[in-house]
Amino acid sequence: MGDPQTTAMGLGSLLAELSAFGLAIGFSPIHIGLLLLLLLGPKPLQRGSWFVVGWLITAALAVILLLTVGHGLLLSMDKGTSHRTGLDLIAAGVLLGLGLKELLGTKEESGPPGWTSKLESFCAMPLPLLLGISGLLEVASPDDLFLFAKTAGSLLSADLPQSQEILATGLFSLVSGALLLVPLVALLLVGKERVLPLLENGKSWLFAKGDLLVGLVSIALAVYLGWQGIGGLQA
Repeated sequence: MGDPQTTAMGLGSLLAELSAFGLAIGFSPIHIGLLLLLLLGPKPLQRGSWFVVGWLITAALAVILLLTVGHGLLLSMDKGTSHRTGLDLIAAGVLLGLGLKELLGTKEESGPPGWTSKLESFCAMPLPLLLGISGLLEVASPDDLFLFAKTAGSLLSADLPQSQEILATGLFSLVSGALLLVPLVALLLVGKERVLPLLENGKSWLFAKGDLLVGLVSIALAVYLGWQGIGGLQA
C-alpha cells in the first residue's frame, strides 16, 4: 500500500492535468459563439441547456471510448513507454502547427474570422441536427482528438479503480464545459434582460480575439507535451 500523502499528490497532479486538457478542449470559439447566439435567440434556456448537455455527454463518451479501447488493448501509458511518448510528440507537433496557423491567420485577417459568418445558419437548424453537428465538431479536429487521447492516456497510466476513473472522467467533462456553463448559469440566475449586454459584448470580443487565444493556448500545450515527450525519450 502506497504512502497516502504521495497518493494524494499524484491524484492532485492527475486532476490538474485533466483540468488543463479539459479547458484547452473547451476553449472552442465556434461552440462558445454558437452558445452565445442561442442564448441571444428564442427559447434561450431550453436550447442553450440542451447544447451544453450535448457537449458534456460527448466529452465524457469520447474519453470513455478511448479508455475502453486502451484497457482492451492493454496499452501502457507510463512515462517512457512508446505509446505515451509517441502520443506526446505527435500531439505537440499538431498543436504547434495549429497554433502557428491561428496566429499567422489573425495577422492576415482584417475583419472577423470566416467561421463567424456560418454560425447564424447553424443556429437556425433544428435542435437535434444542431446537437449532432456540434458533437461531431467537438471530436473531429485533430488537436481535440489528441487531447482526448492524452486525457485517456493519463487516466490509463494512473491505473485508478473503475469508480475513480469514472469520477475523474466526469470531472474532466465538467471542466471542458466550464466556459459554456458560465454564460448559461449567468442567464439562469440573473435573467436575460440584465445579461443580454454582457452576452453581446462577449460575442463581439470572442469573434475578434478567439483565434488569437486558440493559437496561444495551442502553442502553450505544444510546449508542455513536447517537454513530456522529450522526458519520455530520456526515460
